[in-house]
Amino acid sequence: MSRIGNAPVTIESGVEVKIEEGLISVKGPKGELTQVVDPSIAIKQEGNTLTFERSSDHKDVRAKHGLYRSLVNNMIIGVSKGFSKKLEFFGVGYRATATGQKLEMVIGYSHPVIIELPSEIILNAETLKGKPPVVTLESHDKQLLGAAAAKIRSLRKPEPFKGKGIRYSDEFIRRKAGKSAAK
Repeated sequence: MSRIGNAPVTIESGVEVKIEEGLISVKGPKGELTQVVDPSIAIKQEGNTLTFERSSDHKDVRAKHGLYRSLVNNMIIGVSKGFSKKLEFFGVGYRATATGQKLEMVIGYSHPVIIELPSEIILNAETLKGKPPVVTLESHDKQLLGAAAAKIRSLRKPEPFKGKGIRYSDEFIRRKAGKSAAK
């Protein structure tokens, strides 16, 4: 039994949901998203709630039941409120500057690293004196936002000895002790 798939999704005010055969479209103040839905999952709209029903109790169908419910819920939250991720740059000389949709980073390589982000993502980079640079990414598409943040983080993953690298603002890095001196 899927506990997540059985929970109804509430449609917030100002959000339009259109269900067609195998496709669901969600439109709100922040943008518009569409998702292809597997035919084994039926979506029913009753007033301002959506319910998801599966055609059988096969293992794959049960897995998709909760998946599509979560995807549609994230779409509704995204077009009404939006999502954001913060990345912190820890390291001596690490810098990040944003110009339009390009993020230029100095992260310990011999050259600056430049990443072009999709137009759906709002990019903001700020550096305060005495604090590590912070890059904030905002979007209505949670999947796209997570993929972009993971791509940036993968350029310099945080290492456990000094804690240098790019990390999410809510991420905790377990620190390790270095080499101990010989006696």
